[in-house]
Amino acid sequence: MSFTIVPQATPRLHRSELAVPGSNTGLFEKAAASAADIIFLDCEDAVAPDDKEQARKNIIEALNDMDWGNKTMMVRINGLDTHYMYRDVVDIVEACPRLDMILIPKVGVPADVYALDMMVTQIEAAKKRTKKIGFEVLIETALGMANVEAIAQSSPRLEAMSFGVADYAASTRARTTVIGGVNPDYGVLTDKDANGNRSYFWADPWHAAQTRMMVACRAYGLRPIDGPFGDFNDPDAFIAAANRVAVLGYEGKWAIHPSQIDLANKVFTPSDAEVTKARRILAAMDEAAKAGKGAVSLDGRLIDIASIRMAEALLAKADSIGLAA
Repeated sequence: MSFTIVPQATPRLHRSELAVPGSNTGLFEKAAASAADIIFLDCEDAVAPDDKEQARKNIIEALNDMDWGNKTMMVRINGLDTHYMYRDVVDIVEACPRLDMILIPKVGVPADVYALDMMVTQIEAAKKRTKKIGFEVLIETALGMANVEAIAQSSPRLEAMSFGVADYAASTRARTTVIGGVNPDYGVLTDKDANGNRSYFWADPWHAAQTRMMVACRAYGLRPIDGPFGDFNDPDAFIAAANRVAVLGYEGKWAIHPSQIDLANKVFTPSDAEVTKARRILAAMDEAAKAGKGAVSLDGRLIDIASIRMAEALLAKADSIGLAA
């Protein structure tokens, strides 16, 4: 390991992140009863301008009066370039001790996060809040992606980053009108085979951006979270998208519809086979250590100290879900 040790963000179960418009109070009870790990009540894109003030009031009332169980509760504030943002922060943070996190949209530079940190720190001190509020930022613009490594280091409150594919596509002028899906024009054509035939394979146009954000998160102790998948009538495509980012190292994905919650939870929950394999790796390495060996073979494959770190990370996640006991 490097001599530079980066502290890890506050650990939270973050397999599914449910988006709930603050203007639609009819969804609040269903959200509270859902299996989502994290819920964000939205003041931003899901709320029309004329409804912003009422949505803020709805959120304050819901956070104070409803039983949200042990879920992490988060509010997505309006953008820093709007006149709604400061009142979102002041009114909600001052009035809602149940609030756990703030989701900051369209973060472009580290100073965006710094500004929110200053505001929240002052409110916490003035109101004598004992629970420190965490931040999640949305990387959803070309500017944000260009500065993603610096943003990842912008505040000790920062816990997670989400990749906001829709606004990112708009910002980069990507040729797509879907949210989180692939495009048949983005693919590779093979060389001709002996018979002159060629195959065409679709690829994922968001892979490079998702990878860059993931590396920034993991380098600086944050949780990488994938954003929305717009077609909630296509669970197979949602699962495919979730599996792709899970393989990269993401911890969870947004759910913009209740039907996507269980899908995300399943994808980002270690399987019984994975948990069993991780336990076997730790047991095998323990035996190797007793024998004075730094590496050992398990099921015909080499395992070493890196294998221990991967196994321990998987078991820590399983333990947070209640699977590793």
